[in-house]
Amino acid sequence: MKRTIILLLLTVSVTLNGFAQEKLTWHTDMDEAYAIATKENKTLLLFFTGSDWCGWCIKLQNEVLKTSDFEKWAKDNVVLVELDFPRRKALDKKLQIQNYQMQKMFQVRGYPSIHFAKPEKTTEGKKSLSRLGSTGYVRGGAEKWLEVVNGILEKS
Repeated sequence: MKRTIILLLLTVSVTLNGFAQEKLTWHTDMDEAYAIATKENKTLLLFFTGSDWCGWCIKLQNEVLKTSDFEKWAKDNVVLVELDFPRRKALDKKLQIQNYQMQKMFQVRGYPSIHFAKPEKTTEGKKSLSRLGSTGYVRGGAEKWLEVVNGILEKS
């Protein structure tokens, strides 16, 4: 009986600890993400996705972006931004306009597309983004994807 209670308490403790871990925040507001990246001196990871229709986007999410390896890496290295182009759900008009402007700026022609950019201020004090590189789906899971991404970031 004692052993069962101890085992039950241990299981509950481990489960609660898993829930207590902080999940990643995916920003949708570029102004907010830009401010955080500037303050924390981090790179922006811009994830252009068709969340409810793009098979490769969903595959990238499941094999990379929702893994613990990615979560650990992302917390230390980037501010995450999701720029979604769904077909079955409606986005706020302001968000649609922002996402299309970013798509045009980064010349995104397919999904998933992940671009890395560093926030900068121009001499006039205007916001600017310095492009560092891009990638999409990479076979081999989080480990292979992170190898590619770290190569992009090391060159910058």
